[in-house]
Amino acid sequence: MLDESLPSADRFKVPALQVSGVDKTYKASNGSVEALRGINLTVAQGEFVCLLGASGCGKSSLLRILAGFEQSTAGHIETYGLPVTGPGPDRGMVFQDYGLFPWLTVRDNIGFGPQHAGRSRRETAAIADRFAEMVGLSGFVNRFPGQLSGGMKQRVAIARVLANNGRILLMDEPFGALDALTRAKLQEELLTIWRETRLTVVFVTHSVEEAIFLADRVVVMSAGPGRIASDIRIDLPRPRDVSSVEFNALRREITNGLSSHLAPQRQDAAMVNA
Repeated sequence: MLDESLPSADRFKVPALQVSGVDKTYKASNGSVEALRGINLTVAQGEFVCLLGASGCGKSSLLRILAGFEQSTAGHIETYGLPVTGPGPDRGMVFQDYGLFPWLTVRDNIGFGPQHAGRSRRETAAIADRFAEMVGLSGFVNRFPGQLSGGMKQRVAIARVLANNGRILLMDEPFGALDALTRAKLQEELLTIWRETRLTVVFVTHSVEEAIFLADRVVVMSAGPGRIASDIRIDLPRPRDVSSVEFNALRREITNGLSSHLAPQRQDAAMVNA
């Protein structure tokens, strides 16, 4: 929680997330694998940040550390000025595979957190129905996940974070398995929810177009080990036109940057295999 002893203006200057000198090394049977090195990142309250990079650059590892699911090897992370020591209701994670309970209805999936926080059955149902309506699922609250499309499952996952009173939404390639039309629709709906709730969003993707379309900032990561290669503010007005000259100029700039990060890795791999 924010320090309520601070004046209101100062409270809102506290970053939603502060990542300082974070390293991550995994132990493997054939030695250690350095996944992240020297990550420094500040995310302001209400900001939408995309982590962009090729597979293996540590995007998902960083997101799991932000969620508290994993501990960093070095460095530290703060949320609203307090150290992250594990998972918390202030940070909600949305995965590509949805992570829903298949034996619970939409209403019960959304209300799972409030129910286990001690809310009454009536309060829980009211909270669940409120957020089901926000994500456009009012007519589906009695359905089970197996009766929903992929896009609808993702809406349930987002509503579940909102129902937990989460202020930070962490999304790990949530639209990666969806068809292009559903993906575009959910991108628009996510931006609508973000504008209405002023959540802080950290969104992992490997799509340059998706990152530019969604984000206030695009943080480009390079691999071997994962590091922040560039941090690009996206100043294009919303709604963004993916066919505009400005949008495509940014896409070329970021794509060229990604290609330059990958080139040394391909060269190193060729030398190893020679």
